[in-house]
Amino acid sequence: MADPAPAATAGTALRNFERMLAAGKDGALLRFGLGNEFLKCGDTAAAVTHLRRAVALDPGYSAAWKLLGKALNAARRDDEALVAWNEGIAAAQRKGDKQAMREMQVFVRRLAKQRSQE
Repeated sequence: MADPAPAATAGTALRNFERMLAAGKDGALLRFGLGNEFLKCGDTAAAVTHLRRAVALDPGYSAAWKLLGKALNAARRDDEALVAWNEGIAAAQRKGDKQAMREMQVFVRRLAKQRSQE
């Protein structure tokens, strides 16, 4: 049996997450999932909204900070992306999440390098 098309899978996941939210099952993980799915679909504004809510619900959620930075960067809101990544680096340091911390440090350096070349 062939795998379903990625777009169909993303749309199904998005509908399921939205149903959960409508049923009152709000939480950082759900908002992270919604943000991730909206980012996959190219809706950076919706992704940012849900990811901001995820980090508001759980300020120590380093993966949500990382994805928020990516969504803001994709929306060309680079100053905000830097703030998100720096918040994420601090959250990752507090949790001892070295991998997430390193990844966000790389994103910050890349963006700084890109800006210096403009």
